[in-house]
Amino acid sequence: MAAPKEAPERRPFGRRFLTDPARLFQHNAWDNVEWSEEQEASARSRVQENSSQLLPQDKQEEYEVNAKRYWDDFYKIHENGFFKDRHWLFTEFPELAPNRKPSQNGDSVHEFTNKEESNNEGLGSCENGHCSLETRAENQLNLIKSTPQICTEELATQKHSELNQSDGDYPGSSASYRILEVGCGAGNTVFPILQTNNDPGLFVYCCDFSTVAVDLVQNNVEYDSSRCFAFVHDLCNDQSPFPMPDESLDVVILIFVLSAILPEKMQCIVNRLSRLLKPGGMILLRDYGRYDLAQLRFKKGQCLSDNFYVRGDGTRVYFFTQDELDDLFTKAGLEKMQNLVDRRLQVNRGKQMTMYRVWIQCKYCKPAAPQL
Repeated sequence: MAAPKEAPERRPFGRRFLTDPARLFQHNAWDNVEWSEEQEASARSRVQENSSQLLPQDKQEEYEVNAKRYWDDFYKIHENGFFKDRHWLFTEFPELAPNRKPSQNGDSVHEFTNKEESNNEGLGSCENGHCSLETRAENQLNLIKSTPQICTEELATQKHSELNQSDGDYPGSSASYRILEVGCGAGNTVFPILQTNNDPGLFVYCCDFSTVAVDLVQNNVEYDSSRCFAFVHDLCNDQSPFPMPDESLDVVILIFVLSAILPEKMQCIVNRLSRLLKPGGMILLRDYGRYDLAQLRFKKGQCLSDNFYVRGDGTRVYFFTQDELDDLFTKAGLEKMQNLVDRRLQVNRGKQMTMYRVWIQCKYCKPAAPQL
């Protein structure tokens, strides 16, 4: 019997160009698509229109106060079925699995290669204002159908306070490579990391604002407390503790997370995360860019402030520029390694529709300690 062929390694974004318009519907995504001046002007006009009427201040305060409840409700409804596992991260961010071989996760490469989906024609669709690279998919995480474990932030705070970090007594203290994912959701980034990165010195932390999301992670059959620690955390609360000490992390991951936070609080959050990094450690980010399809689809009356909106389910989203993100990270003392715009044209071949997505991808590094 012939040996099975290895799936081709997925290429980083930005390497499939639409040079012949006649080939538009041959693939479901094209990279680095140039926007015409007319298209840019049209997008700017639509944003001006949908942001011309801001929500009253009392309604804005209500969405901030109840932010946790809205995300809990989101995960109660969708559990782990809304987002696909993000195996593409290992191509865009090889720092997550430095020793990974190209053939690893070959079965997941199919999702984003030139052989892309005859069965994923919904790519780029929006539900209740949630527009994403990952579409609602069949449940892939095989959750244990049991009573969720209670994991409130108060319990997490009590547990963390019992750990003497100065003595190195904290989860993952013996690890040599530590990763923290902020806003882990149901684990669509964490579990691929644990499956792909076989480094025995690896330890992965993951946190989320939503108690329901953390319960989903902890009750997953792939959850291994010897390699992973999931906890509830409110990034916006300066007094909310982390289970690890400052300068202990090699990587912090922010995937479509910072955009969900009140813009005035973003700098403080990036500062806190920066302090957790070892010298030489990195923050990896991918998030929504200005004039993304999701921003253009908002209706008048959903805007909270400039480029900040509330979805129909009460969750919120901001749309960044490269300069805004660069300002946030450099003010936190980090150095730019990458800050790119991914302008992608997604195609629904079944409906003969085109959708223009805009994402920003960043890598920022904490300066190495000076040599003595």
